[in-house]
Amino acid sequence: MFRERLAQDATLIQDHFDLVLGALDDLDVTQAMAYATQGGKGLRGFLVLESARLHDVDTARAIWPATGIEALHAYSLVHDDLPCMDDDDLRRGRPTVHLKWDEGIAVLAGDALQTLAFELCTRSEIGPAEIRAELALSLAQASGAQGMVLGQALDIAAESADSPLTLEEITHLQAGKTGALIEWSACAGARLAQADLAPLRQYAQSLGLAFQIADDILDIEGNAEIAGKRLQKDAEAGKATFVSLLGLDAARTRAAELVEQSCAALEGYGASAETLKDAARFVIARDS
Repeated sequence: MFRERLAQDATLIQDHFDLVLGALDDLDVTQAMAYATQGGKGLRGFLVLESARLHDVDTARAIWPATGIEALHAYSLVHDDLPCMDDDDLRRGRPTVHLKWDEGIAVLAGDALQTLAFELCTRSEIGPAEIRAELALSLAQASGAQGMVLGQALDIAAESADSPLTLEEITHLQAGKTGALIEWSACAGARLAQADLAPLRQYAQSLGLAFQIADDILDIEGNAEIAGKRLQKDAEAGKATFVSLLGLDAARTRAAELVEQSCAALEGYGASAETLKDAARFVIARDS
């Protein structure tokens, strides 16, 4: 059920991107924006749509923030791949945006995708103004210097630090870099319904950390062709990761424990939350 729902939601979001981006001028920057949104799993958008279903929120409302979070995620990847950041040449099995076009277009495409995310989260189709304002405010907090950008900054600082990060420091870093957008996505449905955020926040915090541990394991054991990106970057750079600090077996055990915690947070929703529980199990079983 989960994999089918994930694929269906990815198609819904891609169709919505085609609609939104198709209305823009046909320039290199808009072509690069469209290119950057293609080929991903759409996990964050799925979390928005599924958490909305959990609260009986119409998909016609939820598709806007679902597409918005995927736009913001795409921007983060475009900028992360730049030579001044991770300097990657492969993303989702294709050349990165700055290689397909150039660095200037990549910067602009990322900038435009970021602002598009906030436009999509404030569209009138979503509902009352106070809900749209809360979506935008919380997304700004999750994506900026309190969230994802904070995590990225801590990651860059760690590269020149005198000693590797501790487990506590890596957990804090990844809560921003990876976890903040996952948490926003999972809580979006409750925000749309003006419901209690606590259960989905607990679910997402454990899910986000499990996701990052799984990424660290993939970086060591994964297949680059299947993953669609360069692997073993952290080991080559001598960066501390959950795997380097815990070891592979302990990292797997910790990820599994986090998935159990994530699922337990949803018990109050009963059978309606089973697809979200399957999503948590998926993040530590994926190969890309």
